[in-house]
Amino acid sequence: MTERNRLLLGCGILRQEVRFLIEKNGWPLDTDFLDSSLHVNFEQLEHALQTGFLRNEGRDIVVFYGCCHPRMEQMLEAARTFRTEGQNCVEMLLGREKFMEELADGAFFLLEDWAVRWDDAIGKTFGSNPDVVREIFQLSNKSLLCLRTPCSGDFTQAAYEVGDKVGLPVRWMDVGLDHLEGVLHQVVARKFGARSLQQENE
Repeated sequence: MTERNRLLLGCGILRQEVRFLIEKNGWPLDTDFLDSSLHVNFEQLEHALQTGFLRNEGRDIVVFYGCCHPRMEQMLEAARTFRTEGQNCVEMLLGREKFMEELADGAFFLLEDWAVRWDDAIGKTFGSNPDVVREIFQLSNKSLLCLRTPCSGDFTQAAYEVGDKVGLPVRWMDVGLDHLEGVLHQVVARKFGARSLQQENE
């Protein structure tokens, strides 16, 4: 495969960060991002992934997703490809240790894309009754942990509006891209070969 045939297909939740890292590292890799709210509907997620594979037929594809669908590995195997390592995008961003630590402490992680599209992307999954929504979130979460990266815009107002809707205190964490870069580097090198990428960047 030539470098023009190489493609990263995956979740759009961190599209700004992923594109930044691809450009920073000079990886010869196009991108095709899917809607970041698909993980709340397995049927829609599977359809979007399969459509993505068909849309990019003939290209050498690597997938940017966690284990966000119970049939994820079977779908990837059928498409003769594989995905980034990690349970989900937040683990890829924070690293497993920090992710598990905050998860155990009751954090519900909020990224910019979900915050600014909350009602359409996430909120509709839990229904329109505000009391029910609050009860659902407060059963297993203690806080809304908003993650800002160097690529994030200002989503402060949107985040606090989400906090009001779910009835959780809002916390903020500034996150670098080191862990995400490592995950991407690993999958890109595995798919396309570290040596060939190094040669292409020289």
